[in-house]
Amino acid sequence: MGTMKTDVVVIGAGLIGAHTAVQLADRGFGVVLVDPDPPGGEQAASYGNAAWLSSHSVLPPAAPGVWKQVPRWLMDPLGPLSLRPTYLPRVAPWLWRYLASASTEAKLRTIAAHLRALLVGAPALHAEIAARAGLSHLIDAECGLMHVYPDRAAYAADAMAWDIRRDLGIAFEEVEGEELARRQPDLAPEYRFAIHVPEGGQCRDPGAYCAGLVAHAETLGARRIIARATGFRESGGKLTAVETTQGEIACSAAVIAAGAHSRALAIKAGDRVPLESERGYHVTIAGGDNLPGPTTGVMISDRKVVISRLQHGVRCAGQVEIAGLDAAPNWRRAEVLRTHLAKVFPGLDTAEGRVWMGHRPSTPDGLPVIGRASRLSGVVQSFGHGHVGLVSSARTGRLNAQLVAGEEPEIDLAPFSPARFA
Repeated sequence: MGTMKTDVVVIGAGLIGAHTAVQLADRGFGVVLVDPDPPGGEQAASYGNAAWLSSHSVLPPAAPGVWKQVPRWLMDPLGPLSLRPTYLPRVAPWLWRYLASASTEAKLRTIAAHLRALLVGAPALHAEIAARAGLSHLIDAECGLMHVYPDRAAYAADAMAWDIRRDLGIAFEEVEGEELARRQPDLAPEYRFAIHVPEGGQCRDPGAYCAGLVAHAETLGARRIIARATGFRESGGKLTAVETTQGEIACSAAVIAAGAHSRALAIKAGDRVPLESERGYHVTIAGGDNLPGPTTGVMISDRKVVISRLQHGVRCAGQVEIAGLDAAPNWRRAEVLRTHLAKVFPGLDTAEGRVWMGHRPSTPDGLPVIGRASRLSGVVQSFGHGHVGLVSSARTGRLNAQLVAGEEPEIDLAPFSPARFA
């Protein structure tokens, strides 16, 4: 390839990188997008997520007292959390910080307020960007989302989470009994209570959405290079080029948006971020809108899974497996999801489902990293979005473009600072 020249290199063509490239190209920057894999391809978290645009997902997965449940979950073959024993020595410091960061209600409320600033209005923002990119058919900004419980008592056990959401201005309504059966006719009858969040939306095909955004960025002038970014060249503490497996790309700005693979590059730009892969699985049953399943996306509280109706079928997604980037998938975790799906929607034939595993890039405090690199001027860090990658990607793309352009970011980025772990 030799040496290319551009204004900004965006490292990573997942949803964060795709939205960033669109926003930068929209502002007239020359953009090169670097990724070794196809945008929205099956290797990517942007392909296999739960497809929720859940602007109410403001709570980190850890919560006060959650450590008491961890041993039980680890012992339960159907449980939501699994940990490879051989990986424990390496991940123990991260796990400790993960549990400690949400150990009190006050800490939880602080994290929730920061996440709300990032997520508020997300479905409408996605719809607006999708419309400009010719992708409106992939975004439903007004369907609402549902959290389903066996009964009111199970909901009451979750009261703190809903109190925090209410205090942040998130509206929701209770749905129970016959009304729930009317709204979700295929749902198993043992689920008798739900919370409906009207502001929630859904993506109809996250992989196609990611690929479509990258294609849109290309129509705006962005170029895509099939390569892996390996490091940076600098002069006097300022970025002058991004080094890749296909040669150097001369530039004065770069955005690290390589998801779970961002850690090594982040270190080269001056930030040691405790980034871990929360491996997730899904099973997708192919078919059209006549398949039994949810009318709108449902989170099944007692099974810790999300079930969504996509353009091409019904997907059950969930699980947190701590085993690093390199371990082979444990397909039993995906079979657990198939079991859950069959129990929640008994009319659905789950035999032919396709299984998948991917990497959620996660920080221990449940907040992504978004901000200028500590050491290398011109580099923006943008990764670690954990369970909110899809929903947060549109605003994160705008924030990244604002940072590159020297504009005032639309929200306070101090809580997301890459230097906060130093």
